[in-house]
Amino acid sequence: MTRDRRHATRTTTGTTAGTGAAGTSSTDPGGETAPTRERRELLAVDDLWYAYPDGTAALSGASLRLRSDERLALLGPNGSGKTTLVLHLLGVLRAASGSIRVLGRPLDSAGIDAAGGRLGVLFQEPRDQLFTARVRDDVAFGPANQGLRGDALDRRVEEALRTVGLAGAGERSPAHLSVGEQRRAALAAVLAMRPEVLVLDEPTANLDPSGRRDLARLLIDLRIPLLLVTHDLPFALELCPTACVMDGGRIVADGPTATVLGQRETMRRHRLELPYGFDPGAG
Repeated sequence: MTRDRRHATRTTTGTTAGTGAAGTSSTDPGGETAPTRERRELLAVDDLWYAYPDGTAALSGASLRLRSDERLALLGPNGSGKTTLVLHLLGVLRAASGSIRVLGRPLDSAGIDAAGGRLGVLFQEPRDQLFTARVRDDVAFGPANQGLRGDALDRRVEEALRTVGLAGAGERSPAHLSVGEQRRAALAAVLAMRPEVLVLDEPTANLDPSGRRDLARLLIDLRIPLLLVTHDLPFALELCPTACVMDGGRIVADGPTATVLGQRETMRRHRLELPYGFDPGAG
C-alpha cells in the first residue's frame, strides 16, 4: 500500500505493504497465465463526500487506491459507508464532491462506458446477478452484450464455468444450486467479462465453512487484483495483504492486514471484532 491512499485529514495505522497474493500476473478464465503487467493504478477514490436524501452522511472524505499488484480488504462496521462506496464505483450514486477514476478514466458517464466489463463486481446476494432460467445464459449475458457470438461465446462460458468449478452445470437452473454454487455461478458471470479488477461485496455471506474454503481457494488461484468488502476478518487476512478500515464514511486506518487486525484498540473503537481465539499474527 502506498502513502497516497491516506487522506490528509484521517488517522492511519500502518506502513507501506509489499506485494502479496495478487502478484503482478493474472489468470484468464481459461486458466492461462497472462504476461506480467506494468504496475498501474486501477481504482482511485479521492476525498469523496455523499449524503442520502434524508440528510444521512454516508461518505465524509473517503479516499483509497488500488493498484494492479494489490489485493485490498475494505473493512468496517455496518453503516460505515462501504456499500455506498461500492455503489459510487458502479456509478449508481454520484458524490457531492470528490472524484473517482477507474482504470485511469474519470467515472463520469463516459468513464462508466469505457470501463465496461473491466470492473467486475460480485454482489453480496448472488440472486441479484442470476436472473435467467439457466446458469449458462447468466454467464453468457455479459459477453454477448459485448458482441461475442457463436463458438467464441460458448468457449468463454465454458471457460468461466470451469474456472469456478461448475463445469457441466450450464444447463442447471440457478434456483436449484446451493448458496455456494450460486455464488460461484455469479462469479463465473463476472469472470466471463474478463475484468481487470474484482470488487467483492461480502462474498462469504451465508456460506458454510466448506463453501467459504472453496471460494477462498478460487479467489487466490485467480490472481486478479481485488477490492474485498467484508466483515469476515479471517477471510480478509487470508486473501488480502493490505487492508483499510472504514468508519463514519472515511478511511480511519490502513496498512498490512495482520498489523491492522492486531491493533485491538483500533478494532474495538471501530466496532470490529475478531473471532474468539483468532490471532492475526500467527503463522
